[in-house]
Amino acid sequence: MKILIADNVSKSAVEILQEEKSWNVVFLPKQPGGNVAEEIRDADALLVRSATKVTAQLLAHAAKLRVIGRAGVGVDNVDLDAATQKGVVVMNTPGGNAVSVAEHTLALLLALARRIPQADASMKKGQWEKKKLQGMEVRGKTLGLIGLGQIGGEVARLATAFGMEVRAYDPYVSSLVSGELGVKLASLEEVLKAADFLSLHASATSETRHLLNAQTLALTTPGVRILNCARGELIEEAALLAALESGQVAGAALDVFEAEPPKNPALVAHPNVIATPHIAGSTEEAQEIVGIRIAEQVRDYLLLGVARNAVNMPAVSPDEYKKLQPYLQLGERLGAFLAQIDGGRVQEVRISYDGGLAELNTHLVKNAVLKGVLSHALSEPVNLVNAGAFAQQRGIEVSELRSARRAAFSNSLGVAVTTDTESTSALGMVGLRSMPHILGINDIDIEAPLRGIILFIRNQDVPGVIGRVGTILGSHGINIATFALGRNPETQHAFGLVNVDHKVPEGVLAEIRAIPAVRTARVVEV
Repeated sequence: MKILIADNVSKSAVEILQEEKSWNVVFLPKQPGGNVAEEIRDADALLVRSATKVTAQLLAHAAKLRVIGRAGVGVDNVDLDAATQKGVVVMNTPGGNAVSVAEHTLALLLALARRIPQADASMKKGQWEKKKLQGMEVRGKTLGLIGLGQIGGEVARLATAFGMEVRAYDPYVSSLVSGELGVKLASLEEVLKAADFLSLHASATSETRHLLNAQTLALTTPGVRILNCARGELIEEAALLAALESGQVAGAALDVFEAEPPKNPALVAHPNVIATPHIAGSTEEAQEIVGIRIAEQVRDYLLLGVARNAVNMPAVSPDEYKKLQPYLQLGERLGAFLAQIDGGRVQEVRISYDGGLAELNTHLVKNAVLKGVLSHALSEPVNLVNAGAFAQQRGIEVSELRSARRAAFSNSLGVAVTTDTESTSALGMVGLRSMPHILGINDIDIEAPLRGIILFIRNQDVPGVIGRVGTILGSHGINIATFALGRNPETQHAFGLVNVDHKVPEGVLAEIRAIPAVRTARVVEV
């Protein structure tokens, strides 16, 4: 068996694989002139970091490849679709650098509090400015965390040791998990208003892009100090610079930027900003850990068939995958739809399969639903393999039911999501040309395509709502593709699903919400 190591990993990682005497371990960095495309032809496994780009073209050379191991979290350098089509399992090492990133975050926090960079620069100029460089204690201060995953949780543990009170906003973490960390869960607005220090540990999604902007920064406590060792896209840098200039933000410590290297020299050069070049996870220990972990994972997969931290779909037969594919898409979109129309902290997900669908590999369909529910909030890549584990880590209860109760829709998929505020259910099925359709919400019949940008409306069933919504959208140049209405005459509740060609701006949503009969109006992207 041949193991190809294309990028530099620790000596310990190489030795783990070399312990299998029958294996031919090729460590390409020590072979001058070695060619990945040539060596991969007869390789059973490939280990990379970030330098080697595992493209579809490279994979076309691989005749025997069974597994790709990425020593690190991100898999942007691996073509997951091409790997899946070839039946190659792709693994990464999530959490391997969690301690390093958390420690860097705390180092920046203390540097902000005690003005260490300014003091160092002053001393190097031959100055002695004791009074000017007075700092503050972090003991008794409130640390607000946006995101309580592995890194956020580690930051919370370290901050608690310094005597800080920690509050966190993460709609995908249960109170049980936060309680174990000694962290109080709160709404985003509550965290912003309470924090003396605000640290970001969320993923970069369309919903979290520019999470900190002029409006949200205005909600913070005057003099707040902000840290970002997560994703540069989370902060609107122009708004942060303006808040630093006004004094609303007393200081910022940034390891990541919207563009890297950063294109805004004024922000990096600001006297109250500490900037580091995306090095939070760059420690000897972290690189050693991820190298050893990926070597162990690849070894165990080749010897035992155990796939840990796989980031793509497990191998299935072409016929089975062909049957599953439209239901995987349906499940993911139903999950994403329900997660977005509520927005609360998910506590339970219930899934029901009807008819022939119940006879397929529902484990994959279940994880497709969970992927849709979780993908909008987690920094870690969520997929068909790890979605169940992520749900379990966050204390989300998942249940499945096989039933023939809906004879009219014998291959339907039902999903119900319960949050800390409400429970919402939806029924869906695969329509013509394998297009996912929604058939009902909360047992109210409403049929609409489950795709693109959807304006979801919950309203009182009275005349004039449809017309006023259409008029508002039309007046703002927003084209309606389809408009579906579901109603319950007994309760006088109604739902509207409006497929539109463009995203509905917040100002337009505000106009729709101002209609007296409208109870909820949200934009959902699936």
